[in-house]
Amino acid sequence: MPKTNQGSSGDIPNVSVKVSPRAGERLITTFRGRVLQEDVPYRTFARASEQISDDHEMVDHVFDLPGELHSPEHVFDRLRWGGQFIGISKDANEIKSRAQQFDIGNGFLLDNEHAHFKRGLPFFSTKFHYFIARKVHLIQPGASTRRFTFNVRLVKPKNGDEGYVVRKQVPDYKTIFRRLREKFPNADTDILSKRSQKLCERVFPVFLSREAAFLQLLQRDLPKPYKRRVPSVLGVEKGSDGLVRKLYLKWLRQGCEPLPHLEFARQSADMLRVLHDLANVIHLDLRLDNFVITRDGVGFVDFGSAVRVGENLTENPMLRSLFDEMMSTSKIQRALGKMVETGRVTSSYIASSHQKIDKAIDLFYLAIQMKKPLSNPDFIGLVNFNAESEVSKRLSGLTAAILRPKDPKRAKFISAADVVRGINRIEKKILQKAGRL
Repeated sequence: MPKTNQGSSGDIPNVSVKVSPRAGERLITTFRGRVLQEDVPYRTFARASEQISDDHEMVDHVFDLPGELHSPEHVFDRLRWGGQFIGISKDANEIKSRAQQFDIGNGFLLDNEHAHFKRGLPFFSTKFHYFIARKVHLIQPGASTRRFTFNVRLVKPKNGDEGYVVRKQVPDYKTIFRRLREKFPNADTDILSKRSQKLCERVFPVFLSREAAFLQLLQRDLPKPYKRRVPSVLGVEKGSDGLVRKLYLKWLRQGCEPLPHLEFARQSADMLRVLHDLANVIHLDLRLDNFVITRDGVGFVDFGSAVRVGENLTENPMLRSLFDEMMSTSKIQRALGKMVETGRVTSSYIASSHQKIDKAIDLFYLAIQMKKPLSNPDFIGLVNFNAESEVSKRLSGLTAAILRPKDPKRAKFISAADVVRGINRIEKKILQKAGRL
C-alpha cells in the first residue's frame, strides 16, 4: 500500500481513547481515499459501514480504529473468506505488535505489515499507522468441524502475480486422526490409525484427482458465461502414485449487489440445468455451502463427489466402494431417506433415487436449498430474503410441488429445466398481479 501525507481535517482522539462513530467514519473515509483509492477489489466489495457491529451479516472489510483492539478470534467469523482486517493507530509500536497477532497461523495473512498515512492540513497533519490482514482460512485453525474437509486456504500465486488463488490439498495424517478421534472418542486407536492412513493416502487423493478432472471437463463443455461460475484449475501437485495432492483453483470470491430471492433461485436452477443437460455432470453434494454468489452469478464449487451422467463405476472396484460408502454417509442421502419415510417426499422420481447416483439427488436438494438461502450465513447481505414475502411463499409452494406432486407417479418436475420454468411462471404471476404485464 502507498504511504501518503495528505488527508482531510478533523480531530481524532489519542490511541488510548476509542473514537466516536462520527470521528471513526471520517478516519475511514480518509483511509479509503488516500490508501485504497486504487484498490479495485476494495471498491468492488466494500460496504458502507464496516466497523464491528452486533448483526449477523458478514463483511469484506473490518476497520479496527484507535482504542478498539479487536483480536483475530473476535473478527474471524465476522469476515467473509478473503476479507480484510485493517488496524489503525497513532502508535507505530502498537501496530507492529498487533500485526504480529494476525501473522501467527491463526487464519490470517498480512497483506501489509506496517505503513502509514497522514490526516489533516499540511504542516498540521496527524500521522496514523496501519496494517492489513486477510482472512485466508475457511475454518479457524484449531477449530473443529463435523465434516471431513480438505485443507482449503487462499495463497499467493507461485508466479508472483497479484491477488490470491485457492489451494485445496489433502489434509495430513495428524489432522485426519484428530478429527476421527473427536468423532469417535471410544474407538480403538489402531482402527482409527488405519482409517486415517487410508483417508490420507487413497480416499482424499482420489476425490481430489476426480475434482481436478471434472473442473477441466466443465471448462471445456460449459457455455462461456457459465464457465466463470465454477472454479477453473490453475495447477496441480501430484504424489508418486499420480494422484493429486494439491489443487490450485481460481478464487470465486463471494460478493455482489444483493440478489432478489427469486433471482437467486432462478440462477441456481439454471446453473444446475446447464450442469446436467449440457455438461452431463451430476454434482451429488449440492449443499448450500457449495454454492457461491459472485459478480458473475450463482455458481457451484466442490466437485470431488461429481460423476458423469451414465458413468459406470463398477469398472473400478475401489471407486465403486468409495461411492457406496459416500452414499451411506452422505447428509443429503440421509435427509432424503428420512423425508421419504415421513412422507415429506412422495415423488417417485426423487424417492427412487435414494442411495443411488442420479440427477434426481441434485434436484431434491436444489428444491430444499433454493427456498431458504440464508441457511448459509455467508449469504446474509447477498440475498434479499423475507420468509413472509409472496416470493418466498410461492417458492415454498414450488418446493412442495417438486417433492410432493399431486400424482407421485407422474411428477411434473423431473429436471432442473422444469424448475427453471416453474420459477419463471412464479415471476410472471407476480408481475401480472402487480399490473406490470
